[in-house]
Amino acid sequence: MSHPSPPAAHDPGRPVPSPGNWDEPETLAPHTAPLPEYGSGSLADLLPTLAAGLAVPGAVAAIAELTPADRNCVFLIDGLGWEQLRQHPQEAPFLTSLLASSRGGTGRPLTACFPATTATSLASVGTGLPPGAHGLPGYTVRNPATGELMNQLRWQPWSAPCEWQPYPTVFRQAHEAGVHTAQVSSPAFEATPLTKVALSGGTFHGRLSGEDRMDLAAAQLAAGDRSLVYTYYSELDGAGHRFGVDSDTWRGQLMYVDRLVQRLAEQLPPRSALYVTADHGMVDVPFDEQHRIDFDEDWELRAGVALLGGEGRARHVYAVPGAANDVLTCWREVLGEQFWVASREEAIATGWFGPQVDERVHDRLGDVVAAARDDVLIIASEREPKESAMVGNHGSMTPAEQLVPLLEVRTP
Repeated sequence: MSHPSPPAAHDPGRPVPSPGNWDEPETLAPHTAPLPEYGSGSLADLLPTLAAGLAVPGAVAAIAELTPADRNCVFLIDGLGWEQLRQHPQEAPFLTSLLASSRGGTGRPLTACFPATTATSLASVGTGLPPGAHGLPGYTVRNPATGELMNQLRWQPWSAPCEWQPYPTVFRQAHEAGVHTAQVSSPAFEATPLTKVALSGGTFHGRLSGEDRMDLAAAQLAAGDRSLVYTYYSELDGAGHRFGVDSDTWRGQLMYVDRLVQRLAEQLPPRSALYVTADHGMVDVPFDEQHRIDFDEDWELRAGVALLGGEGRARHVYAVPGAANDVLTCWREVLGEQFWVASREEAIATGWFGPQVDERVHDRLGDVVAAARDDVLIIASEREPKESAMVGNHGSMTPAEQLVPLLEVRTP
């Protein structure tokens, strides 16, 4: 998409390494982390590709194999990872059938951006930009203007949305180009700052039930000769966090989601393409000290740390002035081979947050950034009691978290 240039950008001046394979690296040096496929196969590339097919000015088709359609619908299912879907064919027969019948012979995975978390992913989807540009690089990050941690999902403490994320969304640009554009989601999301900065443009339609959302999404697709419609379902993610991705509750939610997708697919108007995707996958982490490292009870990890941001599998660590190098050394020694641990500059230079990090985003990133490779968490039992009690978790660059489906249904 065409976006206004930022006033200044932090550019490491070196090429970003190509995305690595998903095999376990020999070491956990920052450059061995398997990068999201920025620019060719990430969530940030989906809407610009669809917009290019709708002749939206400035839009670039980054996902080459997608064929343009006059009417496009993106159904984003929160928490539906590619690996989890492939492991549950009986619970999701319709979605599983799309793995073999999508265009090109099989459905394909996209990568979420880093970190693989909802606020970051929704901003990448809606703006068509990687986290280093849109500036929502984690669940919680430091606001450089106040020194406080900001929860970017709940937008607490409040910050002016358009200053925090100034770029126009792909929806807004499509709407301005004459494309019929709509979002169909829960009414609770209509006025949130995250919706404003990531998913606004055209019209918002709030519906409580999944069935009503599917019916209205199909109607909105048919309302224009050129259409771009987005719809969303969150409860699968909630079931994974509370009970785990192998629980009966999660499986029941997946069965429901499967029926929703089929309901929408059967109502698609002519010349339509439905794309089913997600914002991240999920990993179940056992409840023991080996797998859950408690920051609030670990004096070594706390030493020199002013703020702990991010989430259990993707931490932003903010050091007290002058202590960043010591904190980096300590975290690498304590976490051993379980986490990729990078300084801020290493994470930027290696491309964790995309090929470039805007200057306004630079200090939102931790002095140290830690991304889990193994099934482990850095919890904070006192500071984050609810998050520390979750069964299913996400955020890092492992396949179980990063890979999300891109499944296609088309009508002639």
